[in-house]
Amino acid sequence: MSHSLDMKSMHDSVDTGAPAFEERSITPLERVQHFLHRNPAAIPLIVLALAVLGFGLGIGPRFYSAFTLTLILQQVAITGIVGAGQTLVILTAGIDLSVGAIMVLASVVMGQCAMHYGLPGPLAVLAGLAVGGLCGLVNGLLVAKWRLPPFIATLGTWSIFGAIVFIYSGNETVRSQDIDQVAPILHFFGGSFRIGGAVFTYGVVLMVLVIGVLWYALNYTAWGRHVYAVGNDQDAALLAGIRVDRVLVSVYVVTGLICALAGWTLIGRIGAISPQAGQLENINAITAVVIGGTSLFGGRGSILGTLFGALIVGVFSLGLRLLGTDPQWTQLAVGALIILAVGVDQWIRKISA
Repeated sequence: MSHSLDMKSMHDSVDTGAPAFEERSITPLERVQHFLHRNPAAIPLIVLALAVLGFGLGIGPRFYSAFTLTLILQQVAITGIVGAGQTLVILTAGIDLSVGAIMVLASVVMGQCAMHYGLPGPLAVLAGLAVGGLCGLVNGLLVAKWRLPPFIATLGTWSIFGAIVFIYSGNETVRSQDIDQVAPILHFFGGSFRIGGAVFTYGVVLMVLVIGVLWYALNYTAWGRHVYAVGNDQDAALLAGIRVDRVLVSVYVVTGLICALAGWTLIGRIGAISPQAGQLENINAITAVVIGGTSLFGGRGSILGTLFGALIVGVFSLGLRLLGTDPQWTQLAVGALIILAVGVDQWIRKISA
């Protein structure tokens, strides 16, 4: 009996070699990191609120007037629309440098079809939308089927589409009064309505609708889940049965259509059809997306964040102008925000590494 007791005591004293894991408490900083990873639109929303508060304190009550705040919305409407399409592409770990050229090309096609070919205004609009979708299809096939890097593919099409704009239009600007006589529908999104002291253009309404539809699609449809999955890991998405090529092509086509809508809005915004207008809108859209918290590595981001990012740029632009500063300060502030946004994204991504 004593022998069995000795054996039991020896067995209890033997180290089995199994590691003993202790549950590590999460620090407050890590909690913030996890929260921001789950809610990518939180940071741009906080920055936007602080910017509005800061400029309001510096400028005074006139900054908070309904007219001033809705003026910011009017100024960022086109960037918000194009940025919404750019968000889809960046969520798939791609980038579309041709969005500005597609927008201008679609607007020029609308004008040429109405002014030179005699098509009714609605058909001219449909022709512009079709060209936008076709441009997106070209980008999608280059990326999904030919396996070209998105940066290189869209850098090439940016140059091609931009050249087509000038060749097709003959570098001719269509004046506002000519548009009103032939196809006033092209000016539709430049129209406005008042709610109290606030002035809203139909372009702002379109921006809100586009972002609302894409927000629903990304969060509540299988297509939206597939977009995030492709951006996270294309190989894993393939193993899960997702048709990656089809998702990528659809994303670029939808982006092209959205850019064409932005082209229609651009006509209403500037009142004319100019091949010179909006050529750098690709940079503005990427800026809004990055500041809005969408990761350039794909798979993480929010369409609402892009809206907040565009509004941040609009607040800084108008706020610094009202303070009487040099316009270069706006570029400096936006550049600093881009670097900060990418740095924060890198920090947030560490929890999934």
